[in-house]
Amino acid sequence: MKAQKSKLKAQSSKVQPPTSNLQPPISNFALEVQRRSGENVFRCYYCQKCTIGCPTAYAMDYQPAQVLKMIQLGMREPLLKSSAPWLCVGCDACGTRCPNEIRLAPVMDTLKYMALEAGYSLPEAKVYALHRSFVNSIKIFGRLHEATMLAEYKLRSRDLFSDLDLGALLFLKGKIPILPERVKDMGQVKELYRMAGQ
Repeated sequence: MKAQKSKLKAQSSKVQPPTSNLQPPISNFALEVQRRSGENVFRCYYCQKCTIGCPTAYAMDYQPAQVLKMIQLGMREPLLKSSAPWLCVGCDACGTRCPNEIRLAPVMDTLKYMALEAGYSLPEAKVYALHRSFVNSIKIFGRLHEATMLAEYKLRSRDLFSDLDLGALLFLKGKIPILPERVKDMGQVKELYRMAGQ
């Protein structure tokens, strides 16, 4: 009996206690992205269904699943400098496919705003120019007016002469109206922009 107890004691002294924290520490960057986007970025387990369904993943420097992993790991600077958020079209194919119901469109929008706030140069400046032109048109008219949006985009992007033949053809076919129409209740539109801080 004594021999058996001493044998058990010797064996137990060799056993290492399990490590209590196998996960990397949670980054402040990940917590900020989660708070601002409203999406639980920690639920991603890298199945990559979002990447498989993404129509623009082929053009991104970091694909959607990689973006979520980088957020989890706190890789703030490379992510905010990347083109991935700017190439997201917000189609929500990722959210539809995700088994954990993570919608990447709000996450990508959050990353865009964070990159702008931090003053990083934009890897996709024309995408941002189109975005600002689109948003400004809706802010003024309550709906999109293609002619003024395209004019603003051309000035912002400094790409004045490309696609002029296509624009003229659309104009001649009546696809680009000259006069804008405003929505009836512009107060509601202004309130939405005020809530968004714009």
